[in-house]
Amino acid sequence: MTATEQDAGGGSTTNRVVIDPVSRIEGHLRVEVEVSGGTVSKAWSSATLFRGIEKILAGRDPRDAPLITQRLCGVCTYVHQLCSVRAIENAIGTLVPDNACLVRNLTLGAQFMHDHIVHFYHLHGLDWVDITSALSANAGATEALAHSVSPDADPIDFAAVKSRLQGMVDTGNLGPFANAYWGHSDYKLSPEENLLVTAHYLSALDLQIVAARMMAILGGKNPHPQSTIVGGVTCGGELSPDRLATFRTYLEQTRRFVDTVYMPDLKVVAARYPEWVDIGGFTNFLACGEFPQVPDGGLFMPAGVILNGDILNVQPLNEAAITEHVARSWYSGTSDLHPLNGETNPAFTGLDVNDRYSWFKAPRYDGAAMEVGPLARVLIGYGLGKPEFVTVVQNFLLDTGLSEADLISTLGRTAARALETVIVGNGMVSWLDQLENNLQSGDKAIYWDYAMISDSGRGFLEAPRGALGHWIDIDNSTTSRYQMVVPTTWNLGPRSVDSVDASKSIPGPMEQALVGVPVADPANPVEILRVIHSFDPCIACGVHVIDVDQDKTYDVKVI
Repeated sequence: MTATEQDAGGGSTTNRVVIDPVSRIEGHLRVEVEVSGGTVSKAWSSATLFRGIEKILAGRDPRDAPLITQRLCGVCTYVHQLCSVRAIENAIGTLVPDNACLVRNLTLGAQFMHDHIVHFYHLHGLDWVDITSALSANAGATEALAHSVSPDADPIDFAAVKSRLQGMVDTGNLGPFANAYWGHSDYKLSPEENLLVTAHYLSALDLQIVAARMMAILGGKNPHPQSTIVGGVTCGGELSPDRLATFRTYLEQTRRFVDTVYMPDLKVVAARYPEWVDIGGFTNFLACGEFPQVPDGGLFMPAGVILNGDILNVQPLNEAAITEHVARSWYSGTSDLHPLNGETNPAFTGLDVNDRYSWFKAPRYDGAAMEVGPLARVLIGYGLGKPEFVTVVQNFLLDTGLSEADLISTLGRTAARALETVIVGNGMVSWLDQLENNLQSGDKAIYWDYAMISDSGRGFLEAPRGALGHWIDIDNSTTSRYQMVVPTTWNLGPRSVDSVDASKSIPGPMEQALVGVPVADPANPVEILRVIHSFDPCIACGVHVIDVDQDKTYDVKVI
């Protein structure tokens, strides 16, 4: 689909191209990008599917909310259930046993490890890896390369992998490797490096099953684990020594993959794409904290706020400063509201990037757009001097020659997921030890009873993609109001109106991060995809490219 409009400067026509669909993300998104002088000059992010789950929950038993909100997404299969349970527990003032807290941490930790591995290899990896180049690789040289970058990794028959790829090409059945921008000038890995990471792409397909099985042991099934309920968890029968030993086996298998495959591959990508430490960055970060520690009640991942890239000056998070703006969204009204007072009243007016253009609301913190997700959490943990974060980050910086400031970029956003996978994996070992020790000492409590009362509550949770919040009003054992602020809304929300000057607007984090991104060929905009995928959006995406210099229409399919 194409459209034209008059350029406001001189009346000349410019061409807009719909690039659709973007794969390797979840859901429905439209991103419009204007390219001028070979770089992105403007960007608009439009969610094109109305959610409405808040309307569905009104009038129902509050305990329905965890099961219904969990079905928002089959990718982050656990996060909404746990966040919703926390909101209800906060409203009614109930606590949970230590064992229940540990089980929840382990289940969520497994979700993190599964999600980040899938993201790097199966969602984001092909933005950096040229599969066709791998076909010219020397298998023996690739084996030597693999040993040099990770001597402890399991051996792979690279000749067999190359033959498998060649067979896919010869039959025309490329499967997940079809319709990409192979041969693009901005692919920088050598043929052997491309074959190495491609082989690990295939290995990760098997490894993600292992991580999913961890979740299934404690959650009853995957996707959509079902053992977390208000008051605790229900998986008492699964907390046997044998089942927990199996969980530990899966955990160690996953951690080994992270240490010997994922991290080394990340360092290969970082070495070949050093310019991407200057592309796609954003400087405001927010995290609500995660993984409550027992018995002290602290958070393994700290909450905090970083403004203007000042990494070593982490501010405390003030929940009251969170508001959602709708002046540029397809909802009635123009006021910004705290989620506890939020409204979901759809009012579609048609797509107009100069007015309303998204079903997303625009979350803001004290009026500022904020990036959430792995990079926010890693920088906040590092900035606060948490040893679990400092050690992993400094080792990576030493190994790559990068600086702290380099992390505020597309490459840093990609790296943070791997760093966080190491950090979470280390934490899971400790939580599993704690759980086993509690059970062996006779503490088997996993649930405490409660009374449903009328009140308001909120649940915060760090999902793999970022900060998540659920707010609930309970009236006479019924949900009277429910609101959610999800990670991708923070990162990919539309513009908001400036509270000081209503004539100005504040673009969302990804809209700002896209500005300045170089685009060598608007017909093959792999550079734009790198930025989009680095945020790991949980929506499907159509990207529109405008080249105001070439005055040319591009018919593009994005993969």
